[in-house]
Amino acid sequence: MARQPAKTLWYDRPRYVYLEFCVEDSTDVKVVIEDQRLVFSCKNADGVEFYNEINLYARVNSKDSREKRSDRSITCFMRKWKEKVAWPRITKENIKPAWLSVDFDNWRDWEGDEEVERAMVEQYAELLEKVTDKGPPPAMDDLDDDL
Repeated sequence: MARQPAKTLWYDRPRYVYLEFCVEDSTDVKVVIEDQRLVFSCKNADGVEFYNEINLYARVNSKDSREKRSDRSITCFMRKWKEKVAWPRITKENIKPAWLSVDFDNWRDWEGDEEVERAMVEQYAELLEKVTDKGPPPAMDDLDDDL
């Protein structure tokens, strides 16, 4: 039986690039993560063989990269060699294979997140300062003694 590529989703984060190979009930899973290449192969419950080979857009730290198998897919998380550098695509070549898609459910535009986070922390600090800096208590001499 001929092998075919597995449907693959990917997304980018500041420190890692994630690839999810969508194969349910996979067996004989083999993942080889090299500095500039990933090779994936497995079989599904019906015995169909899947094989994907990806020349990566940039270098990854293969020693700090892992994969995790679940019943529905195999997820690879690869540590970027240059952190906080966005990858415009996962492949070295500027082509998009039919089996490869961006995982928009997990995609986040993280560039500039640090500035947004810093601004939120400063805003929160200002709010705390306003709440804790109460000044003298209000005068209560105008209240009636009758209740």
